[in-house]
Amino acid sequence: MHERSSVDELATSLRSELHRYSPGGKLPSSRELVERYHVSPVTVSRALARLASEGLVTTRPGAGAYRAAARPAAAQPVDTSWQEVTLSADAGADGVPRSADASGVLATLAAPPPGVIEFNSGYLHPSLQPERAMAEALARAGRRPGAWGRPPVDGLPELRDWFARSIGGTWTAADLIVTAGGQAALTTALRALAAPGAPVLVESPTYPGLLAVARAAGLRPVPVPVDAEGLRTDLLADAFRASGARVLVCQPLFQNPTGAVLSAARRPEVLRLAREHGAFVVEDDFVRRLAHQDAGPLPRPLAADDQDGVVVHVCSLTKATSPSMRVGVLAARGPARERLRAIHVVDTFFVPRPLQEAALELVGSAGYHRHLRALAVELKSRRDAMTGALRAELPEPALPHVPAGGYHLWLRLPDGTGEQALNTAALRAGVAIAPGRPYFGTEPPAPYMRLSFAGVTGIAEIAEGVHRLRAAYEETRAQRGRG
Repeated sequence: MHERSSVDELATSLRSELHRYSPGGKLPSSRELVERYHVSPVTVSRALARLASEGLVTTRPGAGAYRAAARPAAAQPVDTSWQEVTLSADAGADGVPRSADASGVLATLAAPPPGVIEFNSGYLHPSLQPERAMAEALARAGRRPGAWGRPPVDGLPELRDWFARSIGGTWTAADLIVTAGGQAALTTALRALAAPGAPVLVESPTYPGLLAVARAAGLRPVPVPVDAEGLRTDLLADAFRASGARVLVCQPLFQNPTGAVLSAARRPEVLRLAREHGAFVVEDDFVRRLAHQDAGPLPRPLAADDQDGVVVHVCSLTKATSPSMRVGVLAARGPARERLRAIHVVDTFFVPRPLQEAALELVGSAGYHRHLRALAVELKSRRDAMTGALRAELPEPALPHVPAGGYHLWLRLPDGTGEQALNTAALRAGVAIAPGRPYFGTEPPAPYMRLSFAGVTGIAEIAEGVHRLRAAYEETRAQRGRG
C-alpha cells in the first residue's frame, strides 16, 4: 500500500474514534497504534500530524496525543463580500481585471482519493525518485561549513557553473540566477519582460501553469499552434505582426502536452523571427533530464545557439528528482538579466542555501547519474506499456505522437466527446486524468486528454488504469449516444 494511502486510512479511522475520548483525553500511544493497525511509526506520526492540523488533537512531545477541546462557535459569520468590488476594480492597462486561476495547475498537484490511479500527475512517483541519493546529499550539505548562512543572491557560484555547463554554448555562471524551481523562474521572466496588459505569445496547447502565470501578471496570452515539428513558425511570424508581442514562451524539447520536439529547420527560424521583431524567447527546458532510453542525441537548448541575448533560458532539477527539489535557474544576458535579477531579489531575496548545497551535492554524486540512466530505461518501459494498452483497449482516441522524452501522452478524443463528462466518469471508475481544455488559451479545436505514466507504481498499475479508463470512456460514449 502507498504510504499516503496508509496515512489517509489511519487518519480516517482515528477521526471516527475520537468521540470515545473526552476533550483532553489521551489517545493510545504510537506503539499501540502501530500494533493495532499494522502500520509503520512514520504512518502513525503523519496521521496524528494531520489530525493536529485539523484542530482535532494536540500532541505533546514525550507525552503523546490528546483529543483537542471543542472549538468555540464563531460569534458571527465573516463578511468578505466587499472584496469582490475591490478586486474587480484592480484592472490592468487594457481595463481587464487581473485573475489568478490555479485550476489547471491544481489538476496535476492535487492528490486523488485513495485507490484512484494517478494518470494526472505532473511528477515522478516516489519509487522513481532518487530518494536515497537526495537524502545523502542533504545530509552532506548540512555538514558543510556555512551551509546555513546567507547565500549570494544570484545563487552558489558552483551550482550556477554546473547549470551553465548543462546549457552549453558560451554561457557562464555569471549569466545565471538560481531560482526556486521552474515555475518561479517563469513567473519572474514574465513579470520582468512584459508590462501588465501586454500580449505574450504562447504555444497552443501549452502548460496550464504558464497560462496561469501570464494571466496573474495581467498579460494577454496569444496562442501559436504546435504540430508534430513543434511551434509553427509560419504562424509565429503572423502572431508577432498581429499582436506586437515582445515575448514568446516555448518548450522546444518534449513540449508539454504534445511531446513534440522543435525541428532542426524551425529552430533558427524562431530565433530569427524574435530578433526581427525585437522580442525575447523564454525557453522552458523543463524535461531535458527525462529523455527516454531510445531518445538518441538531443538537440542543444536554443540558448546554446543564441549570441544576441534573445533567449532567456529556464530549467530546473525538479522534474527529474522530486517535487520538493525546487531548484532551477534563469539564464539571460545584458540589461534583461539585471531586470530579472532585481525582480527575483525583490520577490524572494534568495533560494535557501541548504537546498542549494543539497542540489550541488546531488548533481555531483554517482547516485544521481545512476538515477538518470535507470530513469531513462523505466520511462521508456512505462511509455511503451501505456501506448500498447491504449491501442489495445482504447483505439478510438488518437495518439498522434509517441514522445521519446517526458512523462505523459497526449490523446485526441473523438469529436463530441465531453471532456468533463469523461473526467467525472473516470474518477468514478478509479482513475484520474487531465482534461485537455486547460491547456488551451482560447477555445480548443478538439477534445483532448493528457495521461501521465510517471506518477503510478509501475506497468501493472498502468494496465489497470487504462482498463478503468476504457470503462469510463464507454460510459461516456453511451451517454452521448442517448443524448
